[in-house]
Amino acid sequence: MAAEIHMTGPVSLIDNTEGQLVVNPEALKILSAVTQPVVVVAIVGLYRTGKSYLMNRLAGKNKGFSLGSTVKSHTKGIWMWCVPHPKKPGHTLVLLDTEGLGDIEKGDNENDSWIFSLAILLSSTFVYNSMGTINQQAMDQLHYVTELTDRIKASSSPDNNYVEDSADFVSFFPAFVWALRDFSLELKTDEEPITPDDYLELSLKLRKGADIKSKSFNDPRLCIRKFFPKRKCFIFDRPAWRKNLAHLEQLKEEDLNPDFIEQVAEFCSYILSHSNVKTLSGGITVNGPRLESLVLTYISAISSGDLPCMENAVRALAQLENSAAVEKAVAHYNQQMSQKVQLPTETLQELLDLHRDSERQAIEVFMKNSFKDVDHKFQRKLGAQLEARRDDFCEQNSKASSDCCMALLQDIFSPLEEDVKQGTFSKPGGYRLFLQKQQELKNKYYQVPRKGIQAEEVLKKYLESKEDVADALLQTDQLLSEKEKAIEVQRIKAESAEAAKKKLKKIQKKYKQMMEQKEKSYQEHVKQLTEKMERDKVQLMAEQEETIICKLKVFNCIISIFFSGAPN
Repeated sequence: MAAEIHMTGPVSLIDNTEGQLVVNPEALKILSAVTQPVVVVAIVGLYRTGKSYLMNRLAGKNKGFSLGSTVKSHTKGIWMWCVPHPKKPGHTLVLLDTEGLGDIEKGDNENDSWIFSLAILLSSTFVYNSMGTINQQAMDQLHYVTELTDRIKASSSPDNNYVEDSADFVSFFPAFVWALRDFSLELKTDEEPITPDDYLELSLKLRKGADIKSKSFNDPRLCIRKFFPKRKCFIFDRPAWRKNLAHLEQLKEEDLNPDFIEQVAEFCSYILSHSNVKTLSGGITVNGPRLESLVLTYISAISSGDLPCMENAVRALAQLENSAAVEKAVAHYNQQMSQKVQLPTETLQELLDLHRDSERQAIEVFMKNSFKDVDHKFQRKLGAQLEARRDDFCEQNSKASSDCCMALLQDIFSPLEEDVKQGTFSKPGGYRLFLQKQQELKNKYYQVPRKGIQAEEVLKKYLESKEDVADALLQTDQLLSEKEKAIEVQRIKAESAEAAKKKLKKIQKKYKQMMEQKEKSYQEHVKQLTEKMERDKVQLMAEQEETIICKLKVFNCIISIFFSGAPN
C-alpha cells in the first residue's frame, strides 16, 4: 500500500526569478515520493483576490499558503501543497497556488501567460478566481485563455491546426471552475432566480456578428466554451469588513461573514468530491513521479523557447516510465533468478527453464508498469536485456561448473599426484597400476552430484593436462622393464649357477656320506668277521678242549675199566 505524504505546509514548485521559471528540486523530491494517484487543483487569478485563502481551506487549514496583506503580489511562481485526499482514500490532493496575474511591477505579461498555461497543463481542476461579476472587464482579464493555442501544443506535428483541433486540448484540459469573489449581484434573469452555473453560461453566450468588436467579445468566451466543456461557477460574498481583510487568516470563524463561510464550505465540498484524478491523453493516471515528469518537461520546453507540448510530454513521460519499467522488470528477473538458481545447475535445460519462468514474470512486471510503448521499443529493449542476462547466467553457470569440477578433481586426484611425486609408480608395471588408480578416481568423480554442464569437459582437460605424467610413467615403465629383463636373466643365471653349485655340494656330500657309510659298513663287516673269527676260534678251542676232555674222559674210562677188570 502506498504511503501517504504529509507536508506541514506548501513549498515552491516553480520559482519565478528575474523572469525565469525554475523548478525547485525539493518539491520534485516530494512529488517523486507520491506513488498514489493525484488530484491536482490549481488556482489562478489577479493578484490580491484571495486565491490562497481558498487553497488553505481546501487543505483543511487556516494557514499555509501565504495570503499577504499589501497591494503587491505575495505568491511568486507556483507553490505546491500535497495532502492526503480527505474524500478519496488512497489518493493525494495536490494544491497549486499561482502567482497573482497582472502585477504591474513585472512590466510584461509573458510570465503570467506561462504560469496560466502551466496551471492548466498540470491540473485536473482549474479554478479561475476573479473579483466582482462576469463582465467584459473580467473576460478581458481572462485574455490568457485566448492565448492558450499560442502557448500549448497538443501534438508535435507541424501541420496541426491548434484552434480547429480544440478536441485534442479537451482530452487533457482540466475541469473549469470560476470563483467570483465579493459578488454583490442578485442572481436573477427576467425576474427568475438562476444558479451561479446559469449565470456563467449566460455570460459565455456569443454575440452575433463578425466585426472586430464582436470578435473581441466572442474570442475569450469561445475559447472557454471549446477548451472547458465541463464548467462550474461559485459566488462568494465579501468574507469580512474591509478593515479586517488584511488579517483574514488570523480571523476566527465567528468574525467571518456566515454566508461566506457557507459558500467556501460548498466550494470545498464540490472541489473535493468532483475533482478527478489527473490523467493524460489515453486515460493515463498521473501519480507524483508522473506529475514531476510533466513539470520538468514543460519547464524545459519553456526555457528552450519552445511551446509545451502534451504529445512530447507524454512521450517524455513514456520514455521515463518505460525505462523505469524495464529496470524494474530486469530487477525482478535478477531477484527471481538469484532466489531460484543454484549454480551450477545439473543441466543447461534446468537453467533455461528457470530463465523462462523468471522472464515471464519480468514481462508481466514490465506490462504492469509501462504505458504507451506503442512500437514495443521498450519491450524489445527488455527482451534484449533479459537475453543478455540469460547469457550472463549461462556464463556464470559454466564458470561455476568449471570451478566446482576443478576443485573436485584437485581434491580427488591430489593423492594420486602425491603418489606420482613419491615415485610410487616408478617401477615395472607402474604405468598399469597408475591407469588402474586413475580409473578408480574417475569413477569416484562421476559419483559426485551437481557438477554441472562442464563436468565432462573439465575432466577431459584435466586428464589431458596429466598426459605428460602418464607418458613419463609409461616410458619409465618400459625402460625399467627392459632393465629388469636383463637383471632377471642375470639373476636366473646366478640362481642356476648357485643351484648347480649347491647340487654339486649336495652330491659331494652325499657321495662322502655314502663313502663314509661304506667305510662304516666295511669296518662293521671286518669287525663282525673278526668277532666271528674270534668266536669261532674260541668255539674251536672250546670244542677242541671239550674233545680233549672227552678223549681224556674216555681214556680215563678205559683206564678205569682196564684196571677194574684185571684179576687180583
